[in-house]
Amino acid sequence: MAADTELITMTAAQIAAAVASGEVSSVEVTRAHLDRIAQTDVHVRAFLYVAEEAALAAAQAVDDQRTAGQPLGPLAGVPLALKDVFTTTDMPTTCGSRILAGWQPPYDATITARLRQAGVVILGKTNMDEFAMGSSTENSAFGPSHNPWDLSRVPGGSSGGSSAAVAAYQAPLAIGTDTGGSIRQPAAVCGLVGVKPTYGGSSRYGVVAFASSLDTPGPLARTVLDAALLHQAISGHDPRDSTSLDAPVPPVVAAARNPDVAGLRIGVVTELGGEGYASGVLTRFNEAVEVLESLGAKITEVSCPHFSYALPAYYLIAPSECSSNLARFDAMRYGLRVGDDGRASAEEVMSLTRAAGFGAEVKRRIMLGTYALSSGYYDAYYGKAQQVRTLIARDFAAAFEQVDVLISPTTPTTAFSIGERVEDPMAMYLADLATIPGNLAGNAAMSVPCGLAPEDGLPVGLQIMAPVLADDRLYRVGAALEAALDSRRGHPLLAEARGLEGVGGAEQEAGR
Repeated sequence: MAADTELITMTAAQIAAAVASGEVSSVEVTRAHLDRIAQTDVHVRAFLYVAEEAALAAAQAVDDQRTAGQPLGPLAGVPLALKDVFTTTDMPTTCGSRILAGWQPPYDATITARLRQAGVVILGKTNMDEFAMGSSTENSAFGPSHNPWDLSRVPGGSSGGSSAAVAAYQAPLAIGTDTGGSIRQPAAVCGLVGVKPTYGGSSRYGVVAFASSLDTPGPLARTVLDAALLHQAISGHDPRDSTSLDAPVPPVVAAARNPDVAGLRIGVVTELGGEGYASGVLTRFNEAVEVLESLGAKITEVSCPHFSYALPAYYLIAPSECSSNLARFDAMRYGLRVGDDGRASAEEVMSLTRAAGFGAEVKRRIMLGTYALSSGYYDAYYGKAQQVRTLIARDFAAAFEQVDVLISPTTPTTAFSIGERVEDPMAMYLADLATIPGNLAGNAAMSVPCGLAPEDGLPVGLQIMAPVLADDRLYRVGAALEAALDSRRGHPLLAEARGLEGVGGAEQEAGR
């Protein structure tokens, strides 16, 4: 067991180096992580599908490549957990929804294909809020995932299965999607690094769409360097995605390896803090700001006045796009079909199927979006929200004339209890208060751990926001903060709290 523990606590960069040198085989590493999943996922419930045979075969292919003397990529042989919104030809893709239960796509998403080409070993598909709509993973049709720090709490959402898998040491890396904070918020509450690349920097081809102008795939990891390596592997222009940027990938790995914030201008966003933010979150955030200042960064307060309108604007734009995108689930072509007894009309089958197949939150957003797009209301709601979106982008542009990056707490609170906000959608939506502006503007953003809240001992995240295609600045600041915190009080996950014992120590709580 000691050897397995050593393998599952290695960083992705360490695993890749060990596999490349022959110090350890990818099969050994993959087997150790599959064993960890088998031991812990009955409690964490991070995975919807574990591809044991395919993962071991992919790992063996990497080992064979090394034995043959062929060069290996920077992440070859490293296991990864893939959010169940990316199409995969050899695994089901359900999006956490009954309407797609058991559906196996006929093609791979671009990111799935790029991971395979890079020699990354896909362990399986992770749980998520249905169609990525949620902040807790409680909206999954297959039940919630649990936060490894405290199994009675949420791992965030919608990429909660991915964050839980990495935090529980079931995988060193995971892929999520971020539409309104669905990578950064889970990263924050699970003590991880989570990155929303510049919109268009990572391909959406094969990502089942929620809100097409907002959805952004990105990495989850336990270290900034690991996130950078994964960011680089999945990025780059994709002609099959009409919104893909035809521009060089920012030098994220170099920035992560050479962090230096001396002289960097960092703006603290006035509107993202204060009332509504837990005192422990603000305590750790303010301490992190002091650390950055001690490293030579120039800290100033920056006002972005229209950020306070981001939440209502988002909850008009995203549901409107959701209403359009989810119209394709009509029971006619694939997925669930209810009421097809030969007597029902196509309209009746469609209605019955959508009623049975979609969960309450998805139905709520479809109805909100359909209303916002309806005749007589389009200009008053959807059109007005798009105008607010423009004002938020202008706030960012003005801010980045004064500073190099912006920072804020990632989310107002630490992980909340499972069930606490299920009956209060507005309280749930507030989890993304600080992350949504970045999605509306399309710029790059990261959450990096900045310690544990004194009240409950749970992780707190600091959000870094950078201009479009300046993703490397995120890694420059994140790696500098990570290194400073590691040297001052140990890694927030490994040294201060539950670490590997997190899941086991919370098993009794989960069974209460």
